[in-house]
Amino acid sequence: MNAAQPYFDRVARHILTAQAAALPDLRGIVILLPGFHTAQPLAQALMREAQVPALLLPQMVTLNNWASSLTADFVPESRRLALLYQALQSRRWFGQADLWSLAQELLVLFDELTHSLSTLPSDADAFAAAVQQAYNARQNSTLQFEARLVFELWYAMQAGGEADAARAYQQRLAKLAQQADKPLYVLRTSDWTALEQRFLDQYAERAEVTVFDLREMETRWSGLLRDQTIPLNTLSTPPFGDRLRFFAATSLEQEARAATMQVRRWLQEGKRDIAIVAQDRVVARRMRALLERAEVLVADETGWTFATLSVSAVLDRWFTALQSDFYHHDLLDLLKSPYIFADMAAGERKSAVYQLEQLLRKHGIVSGLEKFIALAEHETDLHRPLARLRQAAILLEQGKKQGLGEWLAALIESLRVLGIDTGLQQDDAGQQLLRALEGWQQELEGDEGRYRFSEWRRWLAQQLDTQTYRDSSIDSTVRFTHLAATRWRAFDAVVLLGCDADHLPSVADGGRWFNDSVRSSLNLPTRGMHAARQCDDLLALLALNDCVLVTWQKDKNGEEGLLSPYLEMLRDLHTLTYGDDLSESELHAYLAAEDARKVELPQAVQPAPSVASEAVPQGVSISGYNSMVACPYQFYARHILHLNELDEVQEGIEKRDYGERVHDVLQRFHERYPQVCGHNVEEMEVALRRISEEVFADLLRQDFAARAWLARWFQSLPAYLEWQTENEAEGWRYAEAESKFDWQLEGVRLRGRIDRLDVRAEEKLVLDYKTQSEQALRNKLREPGEDVQLACYAYAHEAADAAFVSIENGKVKLVEPKQDVPLLAQLNAERLEQVMGRIRGGAGLPANGIDAVCTHCEMRGVCRKGEWQ
Repeated sequence: MNAAQPYFDRVARHILTAQAAALPDLRGIVILLPGFHTAQPLAQALMREAQVPALLLPQMVTLNNWASSLTADFVPESRRLALLYQALQSRRWFGQADLWSLAQELLVLFDELTHSLSTLPSDADAFAAAVQQAYNARQNSTLQFEARLVFELWYAMQAGGEADAARAYQQRLAKLAQQADKPLYVLRTSDWTALEQRFLDQYAERAEVTVFDLREMETRWSGLLRDQTIPLNTLSTPPFGDRLRFFAATSLEQEARAATMQVRRWLQEGKRDIAIVAQDRVVARRMRALLERAEVLVADETGWTFATLSVSAVLDRWFTALQSDFYHHDLLDLLKSPYIFADMAAGERKSAVYQLEQLLRKHGIVSGLEKFIALAEHETDLHRPLARLRQAAILLEQGKKQGLGEWLAALIESLRVLGIDTGLQQDDAGQQLLRALEGWQQELEGDEGRYRFSEWRRWLAQQLDTQTYRDSSIDSTVRFTHLAATRWRAFDAVVLLGCDADHLPSVADGGRWFNDSVRSSLNLPTRGMHAARQCDDLLALLALNDCVLVTWQKDKNGEEGLLSPYLEMLRDLHTLTYGDDLSESELHAYLAAEDARKVELPQAVQPAPSVASEAVPQGVSISGYNSMVACPYQFYARHILHLNELDEVQEGIEKRDYGERVHDVLQRFHERYPQVCGHNVEEMEVALRRISEEVFADLLRQDFAARAWLARWFQSLPAYLEWQTENEAEGWRYAEAESKFDWQLEGVRLRGRIDRLDVRAEEKLVLDYKTQSEQALRNKLREPGEDVQLACYAYAHEAADAAFVSIENGKVKLVEPKQDVPLLAQLNAERLEQVMGRIRGGAGLPANGIDAVCTHCEMRGVCRKGEWQ
């Protein structure tokens, strides 16, 4: 027998005694329940106490369900919200405030004002009279500005002929009270709202009403926290050490793990109806993930707002891409959603997205759908997806104003064009989202307001944040629920999750604009009343359940966390009376044991992979050879496994762009002026400056910062012309630039491109422009063979000399290797042949780069240097 059974038996005995003459037929009464979960245990109690072969059960309903059995027309909330938004916008009272959230909060207050009427009007005329009576009563009273604003707006909104949901609910209750002809039995754990109390009072005028208040049936529990003026040592505290325990966690992760561990223990003990009453939804998310990892599915009675679900994320990505003119990151985020283009074959869709990403990164286009379409002109696989994006973007043209319903219709059509609706239809949450969008569109067809795209997007975001999705596909003995849903319910075990002072009592919804002072002025329920109701619900839960674990975080982000004041008092009372502070004593040991059983992965070792001979590349670029010398494993990852990072789309000018432009400028200049000797220096500088402006023109259009790079280059022009003049004076003549080479060595081809080749009679000089300092380049050449670039260039062109040309900080210097270049070139070529031969023979490629190489190596996460034994 669970702890709740005696209470249900008492209720059943009372009902059966009062209805003894009608037995076994109880259809002549109505039982009002706090929730339908209570119907089964109450029916079982009635059967148990009646002791008859058959019993015709009474009508058992919730008040809301009972009222819904009567029809009533009313304005949808979405349309009502739009009307109030337009009213606020026209009055310009709140400046740049978020009017959508303000309107939403005002509607909540309006409904509470409607429910606070002193009478229960049953029709439009009676309602108008009640509103007028309330207005006349308040008109001359002293109200603060915010309260008067709310009251005046409410009065103005009620002047319309159409009823809203709150008024329709009120009228339904009035009709139920007028039709009262059956005894009514009511189960409750906390105070009624003013509307519910008026309904019971009017019902009691025509039929008998009996209330079973758990606070009166179990005074030991309910009296503990009701009167806080009574000294603690005078209270009669029931022993609840066998039913209630507290776990104080040191972190969110520990709290979620402890609660998960306790649920698993209960399941192992055979408990089959376990409730997790989640006060802290962040901890609840983590706990759900841990339970699913342990293969324990969880039913969720509370649900999650659509704004937190992945099905809504695709809408946000779509809007963000639109508003950013398809900024490349936003576009790729959208295209990588599993919901877009769901009507295409999966392989075709992934291939198109991959091709587009490669194109964007290769050509560096930052944004602009039309630019992307032009870029993909020769990529047939991309034509259809990009054309669909253009068609969908036209449907949601941002420059116009239109009604909420029209925006929704355009959105739904754009989802169809993009195949997102197909993807959403394959997901239960997606189906509910589509139904919600279509429902709002139908409700708002008559809305005459006109809204910009940004206004409508804020409206939609708020709607998604208020609509709840509940997954009905999971049927589990473990369930998430909330405190109000536990009224008159008993479980095999309960976890009260996240019971710190910030979450219990929780703050009532809607408090950003109008505080308790405003609510008190309007005679509306305050946060104190809301908290008192939670206190009663908490005590009722503890009275009806004999296995409860309370969890909370005593340390939160380095600060001390406080337990809920209600539970703190209960714990202190129990400690004073019985010397037991109710601390959970076993979970810490279980968590420690779980930590100790974690699998220890073998520590990483320095990798030195070998490669099958057929996988060894036939050709190597100069940069590949440099990579091999710097670190063989880097060469393996980059040039054999091809794990190179994707190039990022550049949004600003980098030094690499500057270096490329300098190379281009000098190539064009020397093609026009192979020799500068014989020309006027000023003329050469003007020509070089003009060519520079032509080469930098695209960067100047793209980014204002390019002017700084161009000025930096202009600073070096006199020094370059002076160096070139000296170079020519030594007999060297410009021969060619940007020359490709592809030399066949023994077992490998060497590929590359030299910046410039100068000749002097039969001599050749290979030059490589560098926008680096002279000292940095000398450091490169300090150890022979460490940098293979110049040596390989010299070998490829059979040049006797090779050098870097340092162009930096207004200086131009020639940096030459100290070693004999032909010999160094020959040695580098022989080393490449030997190394490639050993690789083909199965030699390992160890990760042996020095720290200076590893610091900027993108393969460090692959070789895992720093984790080696």
